[in-house]
Amino acid sequence: MKNATPPSVTSRRKFLKNTGTLAAASALAGVAVPSVYAAGSEEIRVALIGCGGRGTGAAKDALNTDGPIKLVAMADVSKDRLEHSWGDINGGRPGKVDVPAHQRFVGLEAYKGAMDVLKPGDIAIFATPLAFRWVHFRYAIEKGLNVFMEKPLTADGPTSKRMLELGEEADKKKLKVGVGLMSRHSRHLEELAKRVHDGEIGDIILMRGYRMHGPIGYFASEPKPDGISDFMYQIQRFHSFLWAGGGCFSDFNIHIIDHLCWMKNAWPVEARAVGGRHYKTNSKGIAYVDQNFDSYGVEYTFADGTKFNFDGRCMEGCADVYQSFLHGSKGSGIASKGGDCGAPSSLYKDQSLQAASMTWESKPKNDRGPYQNEWDDLVDAIRKDKPYSEVKRGVEASLVTSMGRAAAHTGQVITFDGFLNSDHEYARGLDTLTAPDSPAPLKPDEKGRYPIPEPGKKKDREY
Repeated sequence: MKNATPPSVTSRRKFLKNTGTLAAASALAGVAVPSVYAAGSEEIRVALIGCGGRGTGAAKDALNTDGPIKLVAMADVSKDRLEHSWGDINGGRPGKVDVPAHQRFVGLEAYKGAMDVLKPGDIAIFATPLAFRWVHFRYAIEKGLNVFMEKPLTADGPTSKRMLELGEEADKKKLKVGVGLMSRHSRHLEELAKRVHDGEIGDIILMRGYRMHGPIGYFASEPKPDGISDFMYQIQRFHSFLWAGGGCFSDFNIHIIDHLCWMKNAWPVEARAVGGRHYKTNSKGIAYVDQNFDSYGVEYTFADGTKFNFDGRCMEGCADVYQSFLHGSKGSGIASKGGDCGAPSSLYKDQSLQAASMTWESKPKNDRGPYQNEWDDLVDAIRKDKPYSEVKRGVEASLVTSMGRAAAHTGQVITFDGFLNSDHEYARGLDTLTAPDSPAPLKPDEKGRYPIPEPGKKKDREY
């Protein structure tokens, strides 16, 4: 990883314009897209790619938006997961789901079949592990589709630049793109951001974020069982592998990192961090094979010198805290009361964060919740043909989160531009891996163990 001091944050766009175009750019430019998508009463059709819990939830929220909208295609690498998702979404939504068996696609190229069912101006939902985000996004642009994609979007520099380029291609075609960073659609955080940006607590001098709880998801994985390829094993347990999902740090912590940077209205220019692996066997003494640390402590620094401290931990039996805080020259605030963006937000006249010092508490009206709000905002932009793209912000939030992870994993100071310009891509040629038995991007040793971060020993990359 290149860790030299960045020339400036403002040089990024110039750099991207000089990096060359994607190989598929000529194909993207030739697709005709209507100037107005699903205007008026026209029905919007939706395809779900990635049918786990996140994708299923996103599809439900899509179908709860105003106006005629229907789920017409689904895709996943697992037939069982797809069928379970279909049954869950279909229940209680008459007229909103029309996904016959021949429009349920299974496999690594199933995303193409699902998107081929749609017409230009429809919506594709991407809720697969992040490694496939750029592959699916490129195909959606070729097809002239609007997109909703789950976070995080990237885990390394090369794919971050690729996604930024694709975002520019989508903008040229007036496609609408939403990203699942729902904090930006939390009405109470919108109120807080306005007040903070208007100076109610003065200049921000410190921010703090915490996500500390027991292991969840496939935070740590046991050795690969028989009957599944290493490639499919890593996809199914994407939390455990940096190439697939950015590890637990990127997947778990991006929301708090994103909304606190929103309050500052800036992205950090560098990150320093510590972290470690403490408990890496299960109750039977079997060693886990994942690449995660159990704990992380990151100090982000902004261009003006302001600090943002983030602490993450996945360990049983420890004190849990899952909140975010602001400290300004004239007061303080609580952004998330609990969880990724838990209401209410509040401001205080001093640094005590006590009720007696509270000057404001959020009470938004007509709030359908952040997950529904982000879909309402996207579909409204599609129906009214309003400019709408969250790609750049989504990539930058993903990149800043990855900076903290990489700083802990390498023991080095990681800069924004240094990480963006790194040539280390975790899963090269992912668009060519189309079979379940394709070679996995990460190779185990003879004992089934995968390379892990070793701070100070592995300095230029995370493993």
